[in-house]
Amino acid sequence: MKPFPVPIRVVGPGSHVEEEELQYLDMPRGMSVFQMPRVAQSAEVAHMTEARRVLSRLLDRMEAWDPGAPGEPPRIDLDALDAAPLKIVNEMLGEGEVAIRIDGNRAYRIQESVFAGVWRVCELDGEGRVARDWVEASAIPVVVNEAARTGSSPELRDVEKPEGAMNSPALLVEIQQQMREWRARKPAHVVNLTLFPLSPADHEVMQQALPVGPVAIMSRGFGNCRITSTAARHVWRVQYFNNMNTLILDTLEVVDLPEVAVAAAEDLRESRERFAELLEWMAECAES
Repeated sequence: MKPFPVPIRVVGPGSHVEEEELQYLDMPRGMSVFQMPRVAQSAEVAHMTEARRVLSRLLDRMEAWDPGAPGEPPRIDLDALDAAPLKIVNEMLGEGEVAIRIDGNRAYRIQESVFAGVWRVCELDGEGRVARDWVEASAIPVVVNEAARTGSSPELRDVEKPEGAMNSPALLVEIQQQMREWRARKPAHVVNLTLFPLSPADHEVMQQALPVGPVAIMSRGFGNCRITSTAARHVWRVQYFNNMNTLILDTLEVVDLPEVAVAAAEDLRESRERFAELLEWMAECAES
């Protein structure tokens, strides 16, 4: 087994502290921008050539693939790659805006590269070591959808409504109805919890009816957005935080996947062009 090859930022739930008086919160700052990866000048030509050969296979499959069409997305396995070329592949892919953690019987750590929609996916064994390792070009890795679906139920859990639960029963009826009306690629139905009047009993009811699921996503493109699947199918908790890590927007979305976590088809086409430029540069480095 290989040690875990790329850094993954741990995702966890945020917290919100109620203020006694009105506070104006800073909006997120620090939008990430694309930068072409760099590799150490000390890299050996043979290792650079091998890394480029592996990444060229992915580009060939990306060029033969329509990001807007159904079907299996392109991917390449890295299990058999030696340590030195693998290190160059890691440096070339870099670390992008989105990190994903999947827990359960099959655990994964996933990091988007600096090329939007190009993902490094590592499946972990029971001891947290890498069992499988691949690069995938897709709106979001296939295993994310699979884990969210298998770790959820098409019906909400039955929970008791304690005294003081005022608005949660109506919210749960709304969410259950939207779950039953869900269709693939249907626009998200969003429930904004930020300013919704929920009592402590309401919060307890919502937590019991919508416990956290196996998928956690962090998007750092503009501030921090933390996304978690729930035990209810197609229901996601989406929370936005400012630079002080203060919760500024808290929502539930009934949707395939929240849009903020998904690479658009245009992003994937642009990444394909940038990926081709990267491979040209790697070829020049290998020849020089």
